[in-house]
Amino acid sequence: MTEYHHHSRPSRRRALPPWSLVAAGVLTGGLLGGGYGVLKPPEYTATSYVVAVPGEGADTATALGFAQAYGRVAPQIAVLGDAQEQAGVPVSALRAGVRTATSPDAPMVAVSATSEHPAEAAAMADAVARALTRHAAAAEADTHVELRQFSRAVRPDEPSSPSPGVTGLVGASAGGLLGALALLVRPRRRREPETSLPPAVPGPAVPADAHGRR
Repeated sequence: MTEYHHHSRPSRRRALPPWSLVAAGVLTGGLLGGGYGVLKPPEYTATSYVVAVPGEGADTATALGFAQAYGRVAPQIAVLGDAQEQAGVPVSALRAGVRTATSPDAPMVAVSATSEHPAEAAAMADAVARALTRHAAAAEADTHVELRQFSRAVRPDEPSSPSPGVTGLVGASAGGLLGALALLVRPRRRREPETSLPPAVPGPAVPADAHGRR
């Protein structure tokens, strides 16, 4: 008699391991971050410095206070509108690319400009710095503080924007973090009770005298 052996197949596919969410997030984030770094044009930043000099009737503390004030005035439309002709770019480009910074210890204002072209970044920073000194000169009789250009902007040789490798690492880190968060908040499956065979029921006991009658 030929015997047939039937092998039972699993009813469901094996689920992916939990760490696959983190791995997928790292891979996806790294690809997106690296692609962003490759496709986005590099940006260059140049910085020009102006210094506040106290005049008659003013001291260093007064010059420091006006340097803080001029640092806040530099990004305003009045200064940018005066600088756009020398910078060769519209006011909107100056507003988007020019930033100022001041020091609490020195009466100095740093005017930084960012552009996709190194020469344009330097021209933007110098134009805003010169426009700021002209506006300060118009009020020098009242403030007794003169604003002078301390150093001109130097044309940058290297971009200030992150490289594709850096953006790829940032994207991979962010993707891995999102994958880990998804792993923590995902609903967990309930364990199904294990199916077991019913206990064997013993058969009826045979009387002892029945063995002798056979």
